[in-house]
Amino acid sequence: MKIIQTKLPEVIIIEPQVFEDTRGFFMETWNQFRYAEYGLPTNFVQDNLSYSSKGVLRGLHFQNPEAQGKLVYVLEGEIWDTAVDIRIGSPTFRQWVSVVLSAENRRQLYIPAGFAHGFYVTSDKALCAYKCTNLYNAQTECGIIWNDPDLNIEWPIDSLKLSEKDQNYPRLKDMDPHLLPQYHQ
Repeated sequence: MKIIQTKLPEVIIIEPQVFEDTRGFFMETWNQFRYAEYGLPTNFVQDNLSYSSKGVLRGLHFQNPEAQGKLVYVLEGEIWDTAVDIRIGSPTFRQWVSVVLSAENRRQLYIPAGFAHGFYVTSDKALCAYKCTNLYNAQTECGIIWNDPDLNIEWPIDSLKLSEKDQNYPRLKDMDPHLLPQYHQ
Protein backbone atom coordinates (compact mmCIF):
# COMPACT_ATOMS: atom_id res chain seq x y z
CA MET A 1 0.00 0.00 0.00
CA LYS A 2 1.26 3.44 -0.93
CA ILE A 3 0.13 6.69 0.73
CA ILE A 4 0.28 9.91 -1.31
CA GLN A 5 -0.09 13.26 0.45
CA THR A 6 -2.16 16.01 -1.17
CA LYS A 7 -1.89 19.76 -0.69
CA LEU A 8 -4.48 19.35 2.09
CA PRO A 9 -2.60 17.33 4.74
CA GLU A 10 -5.63 15.39 6.01
CA VAL A 11 -6.84 14.38 2.51
CA ILE A 12 -4.91 11.25 1.54
CA ILE A 13 -4.61 9.26 -1.71
CA ILE A 14 -4.18 5.54 -1.15
CA GLU A 15 -2.82 3.17 -3.78
CA PRO A 16 -3.59 -0.36 -2.59
CA GLN A 17 -1.23 -3.14 -3.57
CA VAL A 18 -2.65 -4.96 -6.60
CA PHE A 19 -1.76 -8.54 -7.50
CA GLU A 20 -2.37 -8.95 -11.23
CA ASP A 21 -1.83 -11.82 -13.64
CA THR A 22 -3.46 -13.35 -16.73
CA ARG A 23 -6.56 -14.29 -14.70
CA GLY A 24 -7.24 -10.73 -13.54
CA PHE A 25 -6.32 -9.06 -10.28
CA PHE A 26 -6.78 -9.12 -6.52
CA MET A 27 -6.52 -6.22 -4.06
CA GLU A 28 -7.59 -5.39 -0.53
CA THR A 29 -9.95 -2.45 -0.50
CA TRP A 30 -9.86 -2.23 3.29
CA ASN A 31 -7.79 -3.71 6.09
CA GLN A 32 -8.39 -2.19 9.51
CA PHE A 33 -4.91 -2.89 10.87
CA ARG A 34 -2.98 -1.85 7.75
CA TYR A 35 -4.92 1.40 7.39
CA ALA A 36 -4.47 2.14 11.12
CA GLU A 37 -0.70 1.79 10.67
CA TYR A 38 -0.91 4.80 8.34
CA GLY A 39 -3.04 6.82 10.76
CA LEU A 40 -6.28 6.45 8.84
CA PRO A 41 -9.57 6.03 10.71
CA THR A 42 -10.76 2.51 11.35
CA ASN A 43 -14.23 3.30 12.67
CA PHE A 44 -16.23 3.01 9.45
CA VAL A 45 -19.91 2.35 10.17
CA GLN A 46 -21.63 2.60 6.78
CA ASP A 47 -20.81 1.52 3.21
CA ASN A 48 -22.43 3.24 0.20
CA LEU A 49 -22.60 2.64 -3.56
CA SER A 50 -23.33 5.37 -6.08
CA TYR A 51 -24.06 4.66 -9.75
CA SER A 52 -24.07 7.65 -12.11
CA SER A 53 -23.97 8.43 -15.82
CA LYS A 54 -21.54 10.71 -17.64
CA GLY A 55 -21.85 14.37 -16.69
CA VAL A 56 -23.44 13.76 -13.29
CA LEU A 57 -22.05 16.03 -10.59
CA ARG A 58 -22.88 15.10 -7.00
CA GLY A 59 -22.01 17.61 -4.34
CA LEU A 60 -20.66 19.48 -2.60
CA HIS A 61 -22.10 17.61 0.40
CA PHE A 62 -21.29 17.45 4.10
CA GLN A 63 -22.96 16.74 7.43
CA ASN A 64 -22.68 18.88 10.54
CA PRO A 65 -22.93 17.84 13.25
CA GLU A 66 -22.36 14.11 12.83
CA ALA A 67 -19.74 14.74 10.15
CA GLN A 68 -18.64 11.85 7.97
CA GLY A 69 -15.12 10.91 6.95
CA LYS A 70 -15.19 9.00 3.65
CA LEU A 71 -12.93 6.47 1.94
CA VAL A 72 -13.94 6.69 -1.74
CA TYR A 73 -13.00 4.42 -4.65
CA VAL A 74 -14.37 3.52 -8.07
CA LEU A 75 -15.43 0.03 -9.12
CA GLU A 76 -16.39 0.95 -12.70
CA GLY A 77 -15.61 4.04 -14.77
CA GLU A 78 -13.91 7.27 -13.70
CA ILE A 79 -14.68 10.31 -11.56
CA TRP A 80 -13.09 13.65 -10.70
CA ASP A 81 -13.34 13.52 -6.90
CA THR A 82 -13.10 16.71 -4.88
CA ALA A 83 -12.67 17.56 -1.20
CA VAL A 84 -13.03 21.10 0.19
CA ASP A 85 -11.89 22.15 3.66
CA ILE A 86 -14.86 23.97 5.18
CA ARG A 87 -13.75 23.84 8.82
CA ILE A 88 -13.99 27.26 10.49
CA GLY A 89 -10.52 28.20 11.80
CA SER A 90 -8.61 25.72 9.64
CA PRO A 91 -5.35 26.96 8.07
CA THR A 92 -6.56 25.43 4.77
CA PHE A 93 -10.15 26.76 4.99
CA ARG A 94 -11.76 27.07 1.50
CA GLN A 95 -8.93 25.16 -0.16
CA TRP A 96 -9.76 22.13 -2.29
CA VAL A 97 -8.07 19.16 -3.88
CA SER A 98 -9.29 17.01 -6.77
CA VAL A 99 -8.13 13.54 -7.77
CA VAL A 100 -9.04 11.24 -10.65
CA LEU A 101 -10.33 7.98 -9.23
CA SER A 102 -11.01 5.13 -11.64
CA ALA A 103 -11.45 1.40 -11.92
CA GLU A 104 -8.21 1.49 -13.89
CA ASN A 105 -5.97 3.38 -11.43
CA ARG A 106 -7.65 1.71 -8.40
CA ARG A 107 -6.81 4.69 -6.19
CA GLN A 108 -8.76 5.53 -3.07
CA LEU A 109 -9.26 8.96 -1.54
CA TYR A 110 -9.71 9.54 2.18
CA ILE A 111 -11.76 12.67 2.88
CA PRO A 112 -11.86 13.55 6.60
CA ALA A 113 -14.90 14.62 8.55
CA GLY A 114 -15.37 18.37 8.26
CA PHE A 115 -14.70 18.50 4.52
CA ALA A 116 -17.28 18.95 1.79
CA HIS A 117 -17.23 16.25 -0.88
CA GLY A 118 -18.34 16.08 -4.47
CA PHE A 119 -17.53 14.26 -7.67
CA TYR A 120 -18.06 14.59 -11.41
CA VAL A 121 -18.41 11.54 -13.69
CA THR A 122 -15.99 11.75 -16.62
CA SER A 123 -16.67 8.27 -18.09
CA ASP A 124 -19.88 6.94 -19.66
CA LYS A 125 -20.90 5.63 -16.25
CA ALA A 126 -19.31 5.23 -12.84
CA LEU A 127 -19.91 2.95 -9.89
CA CYS A 128 -18.41 4.44 -6.73
CA ALA A 129 -18.05 2.83 -3.33
CA TYR A 130 -17.34 4.67 -0.13
CA LYS A 131 -16.99 3.82 3.50
CA CYS A 132 -18.23 6.40 6.01
CA THR A 133 -17.13 7.08 9.59
CA ASN A 134 -20.63 8.16 10.62
CA LEU A 135 -24.15 7.21 9.63
CA TYR A 136 -26.03 9.32 7.11
CA ASN A 137 -28.46 11.73 8.77
CA ALA A 138 -30.76 13.73 6.47
CA GLN A 139 -31.39 16.26 9.29
CA THR A 140 -27.70 17.26 9.41
CA GLU A 141 -27.00 17.13 5.66
CA CYS A 142 -25.79 20.39 4.14
CA GLY A 143 -24.19 21.49 0.92
CA ILE A 144 -22.36 24.20 -0.95
CA ILE A 145 -23.07 25.10 -4.57
CA TRP A 146 -20.70 23.16 -6.81
CA ASN A 147 -19.57 26.23 -8.79
CA ASP A 148 -19.00 28.63 -5.88
CA PRO A 149 -16.80 31.34 -7.46
CA ASP A 150 -14.94 31.88 -4.17
CA LEU A 151 -13.77 28.25 -4.26
CA ASN A 152 -13.06 28.29 -8.01
CA ILE A 153 -12.95 24.49 -8.34
CA GLU A 154 -11.64 23.51 -11.76
CA TRP A 155 -14.24 20.88 -12.63
CA PRO A 156 -13.61 19.12 -15.99
CA ILE A 157 -17.20 19.82 -17.11
CA ASP A 158 -18.22 18.41 -20.48
CA SER A 159 -21.97 18.11 -19.94
CA LEU A 160 -23.73 18.62 -16.63
CA LYS A 161 -26.49 16.77 -14.78
CA LEU A 162 -27.37 18.03 -11.30
CA SER A 163 -30.07 17.16 -8.80
CA GLU A 164 -32.44 19.97 -7.87
CA LYS A 165 -30.98 19.94 -4.35
CA ASP A 166 -27.40 20.34 -5.65
CA GLN A 167 -28.48 23.22 -7.92
CA ASN A 168 -29.88 25.18 -4.99
CA TYR A 169 -27.14 25.01 -2.38
CA PRO A 170 -25.73 28.38 -1.22
CA ARG A 171 -22.22 29.72 -1.65
CA LEU A 172 -19.88 29.00 1.26
CA LYS A 173 -19.71 32.71 2.22
CA ASP A 174 -23.51 32.85 2.49
CA MET A 175 -23.79 29.92 4.91
CA ASP A 176 -24.54 30.40 8.58
CA PRO A 177 -21.15 29.74 10.26
CA HIS A 178 -22.93 27.61 12.86
CA LEU A 179 -23.74 25.10 10.11
CA LEU A 180 -20.05 24.64 9.31
CA PRO A 181 -17.73 22.29 11.19
CA GLN A 182 -15.05 23.73 13.50
CA TYR A 183 -11.34 23.05 13.11
CA HIS A 184 -9.73 21.20 16.03
CA GLN A 185 -6.00 20.54 16.22
